[in-house]
Formats: sequence, structure tokens, C-alpha cells
Amino acid sequence: MIAVYNGAETIARAIDSVLAQTHPAQEIIVVDDDSTDNTADEVRPFSSRVRYLSQANAGVSAARNTGAEAATGDWLAFLDADDWYYPDRLRWHAEWIIEDPKLDFLTGDQEYRRPDGTLIKRSLESAPVGRSLLEKARGARRVILEGAAIGDLIAQHIGDTPTLSMRRQTFLELGGYPKEFAVSEDVHLLIRLAARSRRIGVICDPLAVYCVYPDSATRSDKMRAQQDTLAALLALQPELNGVPVYVRDGLAGALRRARRDLATVLLRRGRRLDAVRAVLPSFFARPGFDTARDVLSVIRGFPKNAPSA
Repeated sequence: MIAVYNGAETIARAIDSVLAQTHPAQEIIVVDDDSTDNTADEVRPFSSRVRYLSQANAGVSAARNTGAEAATGDWLAFLDADDWYYPDRLRWHAEWIIEDPKLDFLTGDQEYRRPDGTLIKRSLESAPVGRSLLEKARGARRVILEGAAIGDLIAQHIGDTPTLSMRRQTFLELGGYPKEFAVSEDVHLLIRLAARSRRIGVICDPLAVYCVYPDSATRSDKMRAQQDTLAALLALQPELNGVPVYVRDGLAGALRRARRDLATVLLRRGRRLDAVRAVLPSFFARPGFDTARDVLSVIRGFPKNAPSA
């Protein structure tokens, strides 16, 4: 399922990457979120192989949900119009699903690239839980993520929308992507999905490319993006009552990371007091060395282990 809004320049590449799969998709659904450019014209040449739906502008979450509701297959795979799949993305997941139908969902490595194609990083290599999975795999393509490592997945967020394969029924039971968040809607769904999962299949080879644009919502207004990310995570707390401890620990880790990231943006804008206020809730929620270090490092003006803003 491909969601698109004003994606005339890239939608054909996205569709081509699905059509080029070594395991053909049962169906390809493009949901146009009321584009004002010539996206529809770019999709038209694929009309014999692609189902094109349009809706009043409601955001990427609503577009993905529309596509999922219209789908007829048992499993869903997602793609945004500015990203693309590598040829074996569907095959590697489909073969594993057939061999091990008890997998709750599947994800995998992905590459983050700039619009000119230059590589920024790979998902698994950039997070401790990903590096741990690569070590566990010992060169194999497949590895199972289970137990406490699911909490690490929640805290560190490896993979992304283009690498996610999940049962359509599960997607519908979860209510799909949240429409109220313009940023981190994918993290919100992934955490809810991980919270009810016990065995997650991870492909250690790159499945897709996530294209990073300098004018994207998360980069053009970094303050708003970090605030929205924190809001999306906080909204999950009431939903995770009664889940395993490692899931709650994972959400606490994700919240701590989001608060550090917000503090970083605030510090870069000279707002040290606001930055301290941003990280303090992590210490109050879970007093300890790590959260105290976050507060002290922000007071000093140098947040530890926080990505550049």
C-alpha cells in the first residue's frame, strides 16, 4: 500500500520498485491524499496493475488506513511515495511467513539516503538493539527478536514503515495509524504492535530505502517535531497497562530519548531552563543514575547521547 500526497516526482519510482519485486504483490493500492500536483497523471500509466484511490486531504495516517481497509490480502506492507523497495523485500518476508506462520510481524534493515542517493546510515547498525541482532544472526539473513529485546525495539525504534509487514486483521484491531499525530504516527503503531507481540521476524539485509529530505516535517521544524514525538509517546501510556514489564521499560526508554532530543533542540536555541524542564519528568518517573545524568548534562549545556538537532 502506497500513500502519496503531492508525490508526482517520486510516485512512479515507488510503484516501479513494487512491480519489480521477485515475489509479486497480491495487489498494489495507491491512496492519494488529495494531491494538488499531477500525481494522478503519474499513476495513470500503471492503471492496469495498480488500484488508485483518492480521498479528501486527511494526512498520511488516514491514507494508510484507507488503503488497509480496502486491501483484500491477509498481510499488509506499506510504502510512502518518496521511498522505495529493494527487489527481494516482499519475497524475504513472504517466504518466512509461510515457513513460520506464528510470527507476530516482520521488519528488517533499511537504508536512510538523501535525495541524491548518498547513504546516511543503515537502521540496524545505528542502534544497540540492531547491532545485537546482527551479532545474534552471525551473518544469517534472518533473526528472531523476542523477550526483553522487544522492549529495546520499542525504546530504540529500528526499522520503519517501508520494512513493516503485519497481518491486516491485527492492523484493524489496533485501529491502524493514529490520525491525531502528524509526526511519529509510525512509532505509535509500532509500539502498540510490539506490545502485543512475542516473536518478531527481522531481516538483517536492507529491504528498502527511506529518503530523508531537508524540508521534511521532522527537519523543517525540529522543535515541533520533537514536541509531537513526545506527545505521541505520552499518549501511549494509558494503553500499555497490563503489558509485560519489558514493554513498559521500552516505552520509558523511548520517552527518555524523546525528552533528551527535545532538550537538545531547546539548548541549541538558548533555552536551558526549558531544556531542564523537558528532561526532569524522566528522573521523576524513574529516579536513577541514567536519568540524573540526563538532567545534569542538560544543566551543563551538553546533553549526553542525544542526536544532533
